[in-house]
Amino acid sequence: MKRYSDMEYLRLSKWQKFVYKLVSFLVGIPLGIGHFFAKIGSAIKNGCVKFGGECKEIAVGFVHGDWKTKISYVVMGFGNIARGQVLRGLLFLLFEAVFIFYMITTGGYWMSMLPSLGKQGPESVYNPVLDTNTTVYHDNSFKILLYGVLTMFFIVAFVYTWWVNVKQNIIAEKIVKSGKKLRSGKDDLRSLVDDQFHKTLLALPMLGIVMFTVLPIVFMVLVAFTNYDGSHNGYSNALFTWVGFKNFGTLFSWTSTGAAGTQSYSATFGEILVWTLMWAFFATFTNYFMGMGVAMAINKKGIRLKKMWRTILVMTVAIPQFISLLYVSKMFAQNGLINQMLQGLGWIKSPLPFWDDPIWARVTVIIINIWIGIPYLMLITTGILMNIPADLYESAKIDGANGWQQFRKITLPYMLFITGPYLLTSFTGNMNNFNVIYLLTGGGPTNAAASGAAGSVGYTDLLITWLFKITTGSESQYYLASVIGIMVFVVVALISLVVYNVLPSIKNEEDFQ
Repeated sequence: MKRYSDMEYLRLSKWQKFVYKLVSFLVGIPLGIGHFFAKIGSAIKNGCVKFGGECKEIAVGFVHGDWKTKISYVVMGFGNIARGQVLRGLLFLLFEAVFIFYMITTGGYWMSMLPSLGKQGPESVYNPVLDTNTTVYHDNSFKILLYGVLTMFFIVAFVYTWWVNVKQNIIAEKIVKSGKKLRSGKDDLRSLVDDQFHKTLLALPMLGIVMFTVLPIVFMVLVAFTNYDGSHNGYSNALFTWVGFKNFGTLFSWTSTGAAGTQSYSATFGEILVWTLMWAFFATFTNYFMGMGVAMAINKKGIRLKKMWRTILVMTVAIPQFISLLYVSKMFAQNGLINQMLQGLGWIKSPLPFWDDPIWARVTVIIINIWIGIPYLMLITTGILMNIPADLYESAKIDGANGWQQFRKITLPYMLFITGPYLLTSFTGNMNNFNVIYLLTGGGPTNAAASGAAGSVGYTDLLITWLFKITTGSESQYYLASVIGIMVFVVVALISLVVYNVLPSIKNEEDFQ
């Protein structure tokens, strides 16, 4: 691709500038991805070098350390207690005692069962007292996987705490040899509410993030490598087991598992992914530009009752979507208010297929989403428009710029600069916009060609609604839903990384300061 200098670029026509920017963006995508993976490789390399250095330091500390430090390698906190740091040492010792007790009592069992996810499932046994067969339950694959992952997290936490214990003992030994005084328990407590207060405040939130965000994500990823579904729920009917990458092979298989003429999983996934991206694009940018237009119209000098217009628009945000979307869905039905009104006026002879035709359904949900999104964007852009210096518009008028030129050269660049990160988050949010699609169409109309795939796939289904159908259907294929969830994450992450690195507000963040 030819690179133009600043002077050469200024000589280009508007169309040539647009094409040049578009090609530069498309060329930058693989370069950005390659740069991202290069950064990951560099981070891994630096991490390995640092890890090697830490291991060497710990080994040297054990060889050349005194007897207090050496015992601390086995009995955590011993060196701290022996050197007078009783509170710190007791905390290390207590953590080690809890870890050993947990691993002996339950943790070791969960880790031993994790490779198999259970050895004996439910069985029918004759009960002579009741004179009938009763079901006896044994292992629980779900609990084994869950507590096995939790145990792995606990082991990682123990290893890190052990490493901190060793490092502190090595440092404490050096301080004592230099003749300086060690920090006492009171000093540690005072530090937790003074210079280390940020760690005190973040301790509980970080624990909550690990327990309620990181742990469920790891669990969900591992489910993708099992056969966990409605017929293998791990306890009441049958155990589920590890199946490796079989589920990924199913999703990306081009062989149809349904009747003749039906799509494969891969084709269905590709079709839904394309529609999801199209939906996210239109849902984001139609709301953005129309919301901005409404805000500019209301803010225009001479417009009366501005507060009233804003209040009317905000009403759509105040009403819960569960109510408004279900009502709108009925309005556009075959026998709904819209079709009846149009037929009554004589404009149409038969009901319009708002929800029965794939193209009609997709266009309709995009238009209704505009009605939902414009008020919110109007509120956001109103505040930003008020902060654009009026002098810029006055200067533009003096230079002879018309309204469109002022919008294109002043308003739009300023808005895109300020709201660039919001556009990115809005795009990714619309990819997972469950409410609008599910409450309006339920994913319909049904895509008969995709009947071979799990769930009742419809033409307006997004990846997130398809995932929901897979987990709530009769088969409840949680393993396939997990695979789709991973793919959604990959797609959203790649788009976010590429777009984030080309946003003007990130690359040239000082331009408007």
